[in-house]
Amino acid sequence: MRYQKPITNISIIFSMILFLLALFPGESATQLTAKANHDHIKIDFFYHGSTVGVSGISDPGVDLVIKLTSAEGHQSLQKKGKVAGLLWMNVSELELEHVPSVYFLHSTKNIEDILSRDEMDKYVIGYQALERHVEITPVANEEEKTKWFSEFIKFKESSNLYSVSTGKISVREKDGGQDYFILTNWPHQAPPGKYLVTVIAIKDKKVVETATADVLVEQAGVVKSLADMAKNRGALYGIISIAAALGAGFSVGMIFRKSGGAH
Repeated sequence: MRYQKPITNISIIFSMILFLLALFPGESATQLTAKANHDHIKIDFFYHGSTVGVSGISDPGVDLVIKLTSAEGHQSLQKKGKVAGLLWMNVSELELEHVPSVYFLHSTKNIEDILSRDEMDKYVIGYQALERHVEITPVANEEEKTKWFSEFIKFKESSNLYSVSTGKISVREKDGGQDYFILTNWPHQAPPGKYLVTVIAIKDKKVVETATADVLVEQAGVVKSLADMAKNRGALYGIISIAAALGAGFSVGMIFRKSGGAH
């Protein structure tokens, strides 16, 4: 008669766990991803801005925020006022700290509807959270800070360096997950540098997951050579600039002379 080992308690427990997992698989976990298309933008003589696409996958049913920003730093804002009660002039300068030079924010729904204030402040999502995050001096009180921050936002938006949008992110369910995509215009006013794309998944007014990608903007070709010359060899750059200006003036003069001058 063949002897058979008894099944141990550990084997029984392990088998029961596998059986329960098979019966109740639970919610599938899809890792949030972020990819920036056209993530290396080169500034040359023919550069007039570009586009940046952001795509990836997320869990189904979550709301998304896509934030594209530069590193935080220092910004200045000219404060205007009336001099002698007649002329509007720059009367002082406001200093802003911990503020990005570029701030683009896109969301599937209104920020205030999908995020709590604490979460907005924690991840600096939205103009209100950015205002609370930024330091402005000199200001007398919070009311004055709000006033000048609003002026700063107007200036940045008019320069195409700040924007907030809702509903431009394309979302569709696929293979148990959720695909997303957005194509944004990249303004020529944005300076060279490294920019961060942060994709934020939100559920029940809380951030549940984040993913990041980089966008590099740099000068190339003759533009880079001239910029390096201006930085490292200022005297030579000045001579070339003067020669170019004189050459342009001479060319215009020759054109007018051939055409008989202006009438």
